[in-house]
Amino acid sequence: QVQLVESGGGSVQAGGSLRLSCAASGFSFSVYYMGWFRQAPGKQREFVAATSGIGRTTIYSDSVKGRFTVSRDNAKKTVYLQMNTLNPEDTAVYYCARGSTSATKVAAAYDYWGQGTQVTVSS
Repeated sequence: QVQLVESGGGSVQAGGSLRLSCAASGFSFSVYYMGWFRQAPGKQREFVAATSGIGRTTIYSDSVKGRFTVSRDNAKKTVYLQMNTLNPEDTAVYYCARGSTSATKVAAAYDYWGQGTQVTVSS
């Protein structure tokens, strides 16, 4: 069965960096877009970034563009989110999700989700 397991979350001070990982199993990893979303307390889940099956195409939300980088290693069936210059507004639970074969920022288009990893940024 499809499984997505995130890791790498934690607490960091503003201006710091973290790298999240999402290990996938149970499907043909390189076929699918993989996305990252986040949800802060009291807010809706929002799109962060996504990468195409072979990593050639990446898309980002405006709020993280230039600070975050999404990448993938298909041999390891893992997708990464490198987060730099973090600020307190980035505090949220971060989720990875399996998309389809086309780029989208719409959560409903992602069919499998990990359990999430907490990122806390203090000022």
